Amino acid sequence: MSFEQEWKGLRAEARTRMRLNEAGGTSPGTASGDLIVQQDDLGRVGHEAFLLHDRLKKAGDMTRGAKDDGSTAKAASVLAMHHFTLGGALTTMTTVWNDQVKTLLQACAHISNHLDYSKKSQAHTDAKIAADMARRDGAAMPVSEISKYYE
Repeated sequence: MSFEQEWKGLRAEARTRMRLNEAGGTSPGTASGDLIVQQDDLGRVGHEAFLLHDRLKKAGDMTRGAKDDGSTAKAASVLAMHHFTLGGALTTMTTVWNDQVKTLLQACAHISNHLDYSKKSQAHTDAKIAADMARRDGAAMPVSEISKYYE
């Protein structure tokens, strides 16, 4: 199969999967009109950010000494003590590395915390909207009834 044929097939497959300006439904024109938010995705991304934060915090710190005390910071100190220019450069590199790791750790923590908050906030908002849009008997108001207010 040539590249052009494969590319054409991939584009056609992507077009069949993509449905813009449509809510739900299995084929164009059959959408129910209900907006469905899956909170599991928010939770999964937030959890992965949390796990990345944890792994990076352990593995990314170059100032922590190894069991045999052969850390990068120790090597930089010894080299500088013996007047090797590499010692100062290694110290600078370690400082920049640690600053970058700290920034990335803050970003991961922010993502994790924000998505956890968003998940809880969305659940609260959904419950409030459901209560506000309920019929007198407590049943959910269907979209067809809601859309009458906007015609």
